Amino acid sequence: MTFIRTREGWLHLAVLLDLHSRRVVGWAMDQPPGQVLHLEALQMAFARCQPAPGLIHHIDRGPRYNTPAYRDLLQSHGARSGMNVRKVPQDTAVAESFISTLKNELIHHRDFSSRDAARCAIFDHIELFYNCKRIHQTLGYRTPGQIGREWRSA
Repeated sequence: MTFIRTREGWLHLAVLLDLHSRRVVGWAMDQPPGQVLHLEALQMAFARCQPAPGLIHHIDRGPRYNTPAYRDLLQSHGARSGMNVRKVPQDTAVAESFISTLKNELIHHRDFSSRDAARCAIFDHIELFYNCKRIHQTLGYRTPGQIGREWRSA
């Protein structure tokens, strides 16, 4: 989760990434950073990916991921959580890298007049650029979308 400054105040963003393809599979934005934000991101990920039972959803030890509602949503889709060890920053490296990339490529050099303006820019960045056009060295200079298509066709 991260925070984006706008002239109206803070906008909160929760994201979920597929570790294999680096694709952002679930995300949600809102003004208050409540539990609903994380649930919406998880619901989007399940709706988009429709994973088979047995999925391991890697999460940190944040309180939002340890609520009954979050655990119930995982269980209802046949998924289970794989929590990291306390204070091991490498466990969330892919998500932290995405947030850093988002901020360096989009957020830091922009002055958003409103939360809606930030939402539109972030939507475009995630859905039209990052997932579809941005190549990654760790993916052999391919995009997350290419990796996903290759995996599905194999």
